[in-house]
Amino acid sequence: MCPKTPNKVSPLAYLDLSSNNLYEQLPNCWTRFENLGFLDLSDNALFGKIPTTMGSLPSIQTLKLNKNGFVGELPSSLKKCRILSIFDVGENNLSGLIPEWLGVGLPNLAILILRSNHFYGSIPLQLCNMRDIQILDFSMNNISGNIPKCVNNLTNLALRGRSSLSIIHTYNSSGGTRVAYYEEASLIWKGIMSKYKSTLGLVKCIHLSSNRLTGDIPTEITDLVGLVSLNLSRNNLTGQITPMIGKLESLQSLDLSRNHIYGGIPTSLFQIYGLGDLDLSNNNLSGKIPMGTQLQTYDPSAFSGNPLLCGIPLRQLCSPEETSPEEKPMFGDQVKENDGLITTGFYLSLALGFVVGFWGVCGSLIFIRSWRYTYYKFLNYVYDWLYVRVVLIRRRRTIDG
Repeated sequence: MCPKTPNKVSPLAYLDLSSNNLYEQLPNCWTRFENLGFLDLSDNALFGKIPTTMGSLPSIQTLKLNKNGFVGELPSSLKKCRILSIFDVGENNLSGLIPEWLGVGLPNLAILILRSNHFYGSIPLQLCNMRDIQILDFSMNNISGNIPKCVNNLTNLALRGRSSLSIIHTYNSSGGTRVAYYEEASLIWKGIMSKYKSTLGLVKCIHLSSNRLTGDIPTEITDLVGLVSLNLSRNNLTGQITPMIGKLESLQSLDLSRNHIYGGIPTSLFQIYGLGDLDLSNNNLSGKIPMGTQLQTYDPSAFSGNPLLCGIPLRQLCSPEETSPEEKPMFGDQVKENDGLITTGFYLSLALGFVVGFWGVCGSLIFIRSWRYTYYKFLNYVYDWLYVRVVLIRRRRTIDG
């Protein structure tokens, strides 16, 4: 791959060697590939460390090294790739801390996949500077600590949808013409590895599953209303599911399983109409599953492993003591705000109105003689009138017959 002539710059702009059986270490001569905009070496058997000279690719937009055997840390020289947009090193044997420069030196980063490696330590706060990030996948590592509360600074995830279905990049060919290519990425969706290309622009997700994260799920994550998939499963997260979870109305997949989350299931989940995949299993959730238009349609496995949880679709039914007015079916705007009509004051007013109305009429008839005589006289008049009408009707029918 390295040019034989010393210091000669290669005109190569697009290189795809993915899905082969390449078994070797990468050469360390990438300083000669100044025009390289797309490099895909994924799904091979490459090993060793990622060459430091890969940081000398000023035109690189897409760098895919996933599904290989690379070891060691990410070279800090990669922070020089200022226009890098797609960076995928998933499914390797990389280790070390997640570099802070990922959120500082790469302002155009839209897809960052570190999935299935051996990264450890906490998530750096600097990553909250990735305002263009669309896919953030750190799943299956050894990452610990809390989920940063500054996640609401990921402004691209706070926007619903996208102007285009796909992600298109361009590069200059050796002939000087501008050539376009469509980006693609692989993600685990509903337990299956799926590849996205024609609809990649619509995929917005955060996957942090299978790590050692602790603490509460930050409420700030509900500001990311553009999220389509959120997977925080298989961690050590605690606390309750925030009642504001319903703000994530774009969610199609939510997986919080295998944590230590406690408390009840918020009724605001009814607001996420497109939530086709839900998994809250193996936590410490309690109380009754809210009755509504959607939660009862999920498979019971979505709620299993919560001993104190009851209600449909689980076989464990709730006792009458566990059913409260706020757990009754709620629809539409009732999810967002109760009207507060049925209160203790309402019942007191109802009783007072009955007493006043009853004694206002009956009491007057009992204690005021003239009113009583007038009322009885009126009843006798009505009775006589009805009697006469019935007799006349009967006679008329007899004559007509």
